[in-house]
Amino acid sequence: MKIIIINGPNLNLLGRREPEVYGHDTLEEIERKIRMEVEEPGLVLSFFQSNGEGEIIDALHAARYQDECDAVVINPGAYTHYSIAIRDAIASIQIPVVEVHLSNTHAREAFRQVSVVAPVCRGRIEGLGWRGYVAAIRTLAAMG
Repeated sequence: MKIIIINGPNLNLLGRREPEVYGHDTLEEIERKIRMEVEEPGLVLSFFQSNGEGEIIDALHAARYQDECDAVVINPGAYTHYSIAIRDAIASIQIPVVEVHLSNTHAREAFRQVSVVAPVCRGRIEGLGWRGYVAAIRTLAAMG
């Protein structure tokens, strides 16, 4: 099974950006922890991060049509709350997508409590830190 993990804007600053909200691990450290936690035969993980909406859309399209991924885990960052374009890209690729957030968005500012991408995702995991990615990957792998 091939799964791509897509991270959106400002996640490249993890470890330095608001560590009281997002933790002290860098994105690279989180990726390493995820690989160690879910390493199993037949499971291929790839990681992508961009601050640009168009690049995230291109990565979603490529996941389905060029890379032939079986599923996507996405943390759209702030795009979660207003990117209809990312929402439409998720809907268009027709493979399972799970939305993940490091923090509990429902315990934060009101504008962070609405996800425009959630209705086109298979599920949503938030507030578990980097372990949310692991939960999403394991769920998608179990769905096969």
